[in-house]
Amino acid sequence: MDKNTLLGMLLMGGVILGFMWLNQPSAEEVERRRQEQIQAELLAAQQQAVEQQVALIADTLSPTEKALIAPTIKQYGVADSMGGYVISNANVNLRLKDEDVSGTINVDDTIINVSDVLSNKMGQLMPKVASKAVAALKSTISNFSKYQEFAKYLTGDSATIKLENELLSLDLSTKGGFISRAELKKYLSYDSTNVVLFENETNDFNLTLTTINQRLETRNFYFTPIQESDTTVLMSLDLGKGAKFGIRYTLLPDSYIVKMDVVQENMQSIIPMSTSSMDLHWYQKMIRHEKGRTFEERNSAVCYKYAGDEVDELSAQGEDVEEINDRIKWIGFKNQFFSSVIIAKDNFTGAKLQSKDLKESTQKAYLKDMTADASMEYSSTASIVASFDLFLGPNLYPLLSDYEEQISSGEDLELTKLIPLGWSLFRWINTLIIIPVFTFLGGFIENYGVIILLLTLFIKIILFPFTYKSYMSQAKMRVLAPEIKEINDKYPGKENAMVRQQKTMELYSKAGASPFSGCLPMLLQMPILIAMFTFFPSCIELRGESFLWAKDLSAPDAIFSWDVQIPFISSTFGNHVSLFCLLMTVTNIIYTRINMQNQAQTSSMPGMKMMMYLMPVMFLFFFNDYASGLSYYYFLSLLITIIQTYSFRFIVDEEKVRAQMKENAKKPRKKSGFMARLEEAQRQQQAMLREQEKRKKGGKR
Repeated sequence: MDKNTLLGMLLMGGVILGFMWLNQPSAEEVERRRQEQIQAELLAAQQQAVEQQVALIADTLSPTEKALIAPTIKQYGVADSMGGYVISNANVNLRLKDEDVSGTINVDDTIINVSDVLSNKMGQLMPKVASKAVAALKSTISNFSKYQEFAKYLTGDSATIKLENELLSLDLSTKGGFISRAELKKYLSYDSTNVVLFENETNDFNLTLTTINQRLETRNFYFTPIQESDTTVLMSLDLGKGAKFGIRYTLLPDSYIVKMDVVQENMQSIIPMSTSSMDLHWYQKMIRHEKGRTFEERNSAVCYKYAGDEVDELSAQGEDVEEINDRIKWIGFKNQFFSSVIIAKDNFTGAKLQSKDLKESTQKAYLKDMTADASMEYSSTASIVASFDLFLGPNLYPLLSDYEEQISSGEDLELTKLIPLGWSLFRWINTLIIIPVFTFLGGFIENYGVIILLLTLFIKIILFPFTYKSYMSQAKMRVLAPEIKEINDKYPGKENAMVRQQKTMELYSKAGASPFSGCLPMLLQMPILIAMFTFFPSCIELRGESFLWAKDLSAPDAIFSWDVQIPFISSTFGNHVSLFCLLMTVTNIIYTRINMQNQAQTSSMPGMKMMMYLMPVMFLFFFNDYASGLSYYYFLSLLITIIQTYSFRFIVDEEKVRAQMKENAKKPRKKSGFMARLEEAQRQQQAMLREQEKRKKGGKR
């Protein structure tokens, strides 16, 4: 900064400070502003006092409102033994006899006569209490006009009725008549308490009937519980004049299935026959059950099945909304290991499904907000309006498969699709091979670490022919390595690349070897490896099962962890180090080295060696946060493969392989279609190169 610039800045600063000093308010100005502020505060206080005084003025009934009281009591009231009609709720009791309205209103434990309210004789009461009495009377009359026969159930005492068997414990709430809590007795959450699928404010279930002048929602009514048997409870609304509406729950013994029937009698006297649909609303704030949030959140979604068609689901990431105008068989809220599913006997006619990720929420005990708004057919003359089967339980493949047979629906429910087992090919491998073997071994072996070991041996036995074929291909390539080196030395440089490749392919053809023959066996093994990748994170049998140092084979086996979030690393690697994953990585590096030693060494692609060693390290970062059972399986699989490789070295005599290849070279061999096409392509490319060379020489002349 030069001298002139510095001087200019000092002058500008002086001018600004001088201006501020000259324009500062005087003492009189400061006092005047203070007085104005005080006056403004006083004015605001006075205004607030006026508003409070207005609020304390007792409300009154208008002539129109008074005129509605008697007809409402007569129309919707219950006849008593004295020839009068009575309607009541928790705070208001009204009686009509000979057009004379009487009764009481309870306001904050103060009993007020209805006659005093109607004649505005409430001067002895505080304005606030009087206003509450008028409001309570208005609300009662309004509710009976709006809800008619249902109005008397708008108030009541909220109570809980229990239904339970050996597996499931349910709480039924009289307020709304729905299942307010579902607890699984055989499964523990990460905090060592029983798994609770939903409870109280985390679950909302509501049925809605909409007529021309009414909207009746079951969540607003207090139902009367009727214990029909040890396993069945009817939540009932007796609407008078023979009309009844209710929801019957039946918990099947030794099962996670709850049968739910919406029943009614003589409802055509209340609900017009023109009402042809009923709406269902189901909301659930999904509770977190696993210590590791990553995979539980990743596998939590709203699932649904089209009637007579396939299963689909909303996105498990972020927020998703789907409006469906086709018939739906069932809707499910599922997470990694547990699901709540409602299966309609006669299908839903349409639905709007929503899912919202709560990852950014401060409520760490929850995963997602899930909502289903569905419609179904309704008839006021039907005795059973709708029937559902509720599945509230674990995502256990054999269990879900059995329930599909127990629930008579006339179609394949595909409840097993709640378990993410990969795309069709990998799912077939899991369902036809892996799960049956795993279930069979689990029938008589309790230690799941041993079961995974036996399952790995079983898979390696199935893959043994492919593994042996791949090793023999590598052995042939090693035997031909000297001849290939001679060809590379005889035809060096880029200009001889085509000739070098042609001679190499001729050598392979004569010897009966192929550089691609080892790839096919490896490709045939890949579907099983990927199937296992999808199987272990979804296998609920491993949940809570310990083996060696791993306390839970369905979660990472962390031997060291930290709380600090490392950018770009914690999202995939996690905040821990898993020992089985570390062992898998070390074994993978050893296997990579052995595999590279088994292959014929060439000078092409020098960076491939480094890439091969880098892959196991990448797998360490990728698998560290996965289930320890998966890392344990891959560790065992690699270890067995290494043992097989060394066994093949002792069994396979490469001199005999060389002799056999020499014999093959003497025999006339018919070229395969692939080799013929490859040689033809090489000849065409060589012809093009020669033509290009001629043109270049002609151009120089």
